[in-house]
Amino acid sequence: MAFPCNQFGAQEPGSNEEILEFAAGKYDVNFPMFSKIEVNGDGACDLYKFLKAAKADDEGNADIAWNFTKFLVDRKGNVAARFAPQTTPEEIAAALPDWL
Repeated sequence: MAFPCNQFGAQEPGSNEEILEFAAGKYDVNFPMFSKIEVNGDGACDLYKFLKAAKADDEGNADIAWNFTKFLVDRKGNVAARFAPQTTPEEIAAALPDWL
């Protein structure tokens, strides 16, 4: 799932429709894209407040430092892991058996 956010270098200034069109056209995304949100600060959405409170980054920071930070949530709604923006989906897939 993707949650567009314009808090990182103003990379997603467009409307929800423009962001979806760009992501689908340029990157052929095939996962759910949600409405644009804020992930840090006073306006952070409840989902990201929950995710960040459950798992800080490797340096102990709760805030999202850059877009493409990823979280793995188990079937019971527990935040199992947090991955840095540079972590690829393939690297996450390789680690999934540890949580299954």
